[in-house]
Amino acid sequence: MNAIDTAELTGLITGYYRETLGDDTLDATSDFFEAGGDSLAAFQIVHRLQELLDAEIAVALVFTYPSPAELAEVVVDDLSLAPASF
Repeated sequence: MNAIDTAELTGLITGYYRETLGDDTLDATSDFFEAGGDSLAAFQIVHRLQELLDAEIAVALVFTYPSPAELAEVVVDDLSLAPASF
């Protein structure tokens, strides 16, 4: 798995939301459902995350943590992707 911090991943996920949902105004606190997200969009976003991180990520996380910031925090915490601190 790649080391990535929450802020960087939040930015990437926000970009995925913008591209997938076709709305350039979305930000890190935008809600997936309010932005018109559906199951297909969730699968597309998770697929991109899986390719980026080379890790299995449950699609259900998009539904449980609908903003890019929430999703990024959970993914980094759950998959221990944060860079090691000494």
